[in-house]
Amino acid sequence: MLSAVLLVSGCAVKRIDNGVYHSSKGYRVAIPGDEWAPFDESPADLELRHRASPAGMAIHAVCEGRAPRRAPDVLARQLLIGLRDRAVVERGSTEIAGRPAFRAVLDGRLDGSTTRVRMETLVVTDGRCVYDFMYVAPVATFDATRADFTRFVETFRTE
Repeated sequence: MLSAVLLVSGCAVKRIDNGVYHSSKGYRVAIPGDEWAPFDESPADLELRHRASPAGMAIHAVCEGRAPRRAPDVLARQLLIGLRDRAVVERGSTEIAGRPAFRAVLDGRLDGSTTRVRMETLVVTDGRCVYDFMYVAPVATFDATRADFTRFVETFRTE
């Protein structure tokens, strides 16, 4: 489900040590629990799928070329490609690892699906990379594993 939304490309070997994913792009994030399994065929740096429910989360960084100049809210729009019939539930500024970030929660349908999903996206930049976080689940079960996504984001650190 989540892979259909991610339009970023690239593939890297996933290095997970003691429940912590270490990206070759210079960041780390902790897997929020045993009920989340890495999905190796994802275009994201790390995609996790819930073992018991149709929920997924991902992180991806783009660290190529010049430092990002666009604001995180503008960059976040790219994450919404593929989400149809969108309705904004929440949006605003937040902070991730001491850096300003943009956060949005939207309802919609993924391309080719009739099931309504809720998606939370966060975008943060530094002088080197744009970091995209995403969590997707059916609207009816979104809150059941949302705290796991919050913990996932809170563990983000650059190395």
